[in-house]
Amino acid sequence: MSAPHLDVEQVEAANTAFYEALEEGDFEKVSEFWLTPSDLGIDESYHDPADAGVVSCVHPGWPVLTGRGEVLRSYALIMANTDYIQFFLTDVHVSVTGDTALVTCTENILSGGPAPDGDEELGPLVGQLVVATNTFRRTPAGWKLWSHHASPVLAESEDEDGEDTPP
Repeated sequence: MSAPHLDVEQVEAANTAFYEALEEGDFEKVSEFWLTPSDLGIDESYHDPADAGVVSCVHPGWPVLTGRGEVLRSYALIMANTDYIQFFLTDVHVSVTGDTALVTCTENILSGGPAPDGDEELGPLVGQLVVATNTFRRTPAGWKLWSHHASPVLAESEDEDGEDTPP
């Protein structure tokens, strides 16, 4: 087993690389970050690797997606409908216990779609604040995503006295 600080560094690097692959719109790289049944020693001759409920994902506002096929389809849809996306990760915390790691972070997302009327320019950019939990499993090929759960952060509002109140 690796030294604890090395595990944390490797998990943080895998988490960062996952978001970089999303920014690049590289579906193949994104796919490589997700666990496969064989990563867990599941005999794929008895289970369809696309449908085995090994992984799960919750995007903001979406239902729970289970199975590698469903999760990867969601990323393909997101990438196909997003011309530009950038993640600024803050509040990153990594915890490793044995072969499982938990990463919590805030995704400060800047994204844009196509410009209206088919212009060559990028459409308006939109910012979003999302908190995420990424669960990784150690595999012979390195740390891979087991689960991703992201939820939007509601904006604070001011009460009658001008004080900030939580949503």
